[in-house]
Amino acid sequence: MTYYVVDRIEGKTAVVVGDDGRSVDVPVGDLPRGSKEGTVLRGEATNGSIDWSRAQIDNAERDRRLKAARERLDRLRASDSGGDVEL
Repeated sequence: MTYYVVDRIEGKTAVVVGDDGRSVDVPVGDLPRGSKEGTVLRGEATNGSIDWSRAQIDNAERDRRLKAARERLDRLRASDSGGDVEL
């Protein structure tokens, strides 16, 4: 299984980024219903391509990733003596 994140939606095209850093343009209609920017998708490549209609939204993985990002940000803020780390 491989994870992908819907990075952004530009009109009828979604830019989806894999954990390997590669981005793919996917027609929005090919993604699972409910997909939006920030959605984590779990899919399996067959012969190097993904059947996006069979990909699954993985909210638990999205929550895990958000929690890890918040923890990293908190560590950065705690080590910033000048107070200039802001997002």
